[in-house]
Amino acid sequence: MAIRNIVKLGEDDAVLHKRARKVEKFDARLHELLADMAETMYAADGAGLAAPQVGVLKRAVVIDVGEGLIELVNPEIVSTEGEVTVIEGCLSVPGRSGKVVRPEKATVRGLNRDGEEVEITGEGMLAVCLCHEIDHLDGIVYVDKMIEDVSDQYEFAKREEQA
Repeated sequence: MAIRNIVKLGEDDAVLHKRARKVEKFDARLHELLADMAETMYAADGAGLAAPQVGVLKRAVVIDVGEGLIELVNPEIVSTEGEVTVIEGCLSVPGRSGKVVRPEKATVRGLNRDGEEVEITGEGMLAVCLCHEIDHLDGIVYVDKMIEDVSDQYEFAKREEQA
């Protein structure tokens, strides 16, 4: 396993705006990619990471919102319910945060690292994270959907919390 470099918006970031390719081979290279992505996500204190964020145009994501690691390959959103406005950040957009409208509940179907079908229904933070990471696979970064930049407000609140 290895920590990979995270592609940052504004720094050789063309990969962040391209649609990732479907994974066809479920082999040791994919397993290594998923392991590296998880290690990278944890090292950066993130809740999710998509393969394009580490420069790999494959449809693979890792997520952990505190309920354990989720690995999804070729994920697709099959249904959503409700709507919520949340404040998001992104490992590829450090130092910024913004309001984004996301589903309250999302059901995603994909494959695990061995090519077996899985279906996950997430609510709250998990639903947001599923949608955020799948957006990355379609070349969409949350700032493309952001309805309000709250970076300054969020940083002020964090400083107040730490004081």
